[in-house]
Amino acid sequence: MKKNSFWTRLATVASAVTLTGMIVFTGVASAHVTVKPAESMTGAWETYTMKVPSEKDIPTIKVTLKVPENLSFKQYQPVPGWKVTTEKNDAGEVSTVTWEAESGGIEAGQFQQFVFVGQNPDKDSDLVWDAFQYYSDGSIVQWTGDKGSDSPHSITVVSKDGATGAAATTDHGHDSAGTAGSGTETSAAGTETSGSIDNSATTGTETSTDTTTTGEATDTMTAGNSAAPAQAAPAASSGMQTATLVIAIVALIAAIGAWVTAARKRGTK
Repeated sequence: MKKNSFWTRLATVASAVTLTGMIVFTGVASAHVTVKPAESMTGAWETYTMKVPSEKDIPTIKVTLKVPENLSFKQYQPVPGWKVTTEKNDAGEVSTVTWEAESGGIEAGQFQQFVFVGQNPDKDSDLVWDAFQYYSDGSIVQWTGDKGSDSPHSITVVSKDGATGAAATTDHGHDSAGTAGSGTETSAAGTETSGSIDNSATTGTETSTDTTTTGEATDTMTAGNSAAPAQAAPAASSGMQTATLVIAIVALIAAIGAWVTAARKRGTK
């Protein structure tokens, strides 16, 4: 009877530890690449923010975003430590934007935000944001699935009555730092707001070189005099999750040791 009780308790503790680990790592895997706002007005020059978390224990070193065909990409905000490359289609419109880390990248437990301005279509429509996340080990996560899939893409609904309370505007984004295809630029310290998200531009100098290939044009911009680290969520979250799992495992081992010792003492009596 005592022997059965021992194994019952052991199974209970093991189940608890397994459940704890599942909760910890499910929280990590739930983070996705997203583009906000989720709603905007037709014809507006909207400030969009792409948020990229690093879901693995290795850095994210590059992110490529496909520009929706019905959106006219206008400008982007420079990010210290990241090189920006834009590719254009035959019509001269920006079709993809790539942010590539010059060093480090987005470490585990961190995220980075990339801000850009686009002109919305004049008709009600959906903007589908397909993104490709590159990790330092060469793996690629394609955020191109439908809603409910393991790697869904973001969608912005554009309508005449959309973006209630958001920062959609018709001022043509003249205050935005960084213009695709421009020459040497300097970003001024300031704050841009998209919905409820604030993003501060860091003072720095950037140089732009343009190269043209058959069928498409490529604009490359490299962040210059900037030493600020990438925007990051506190790494404490990842550390707390790891610590919780370690403590649970240690507790399980200690409990097993105590029960084994107790069982041996009872057996010698």
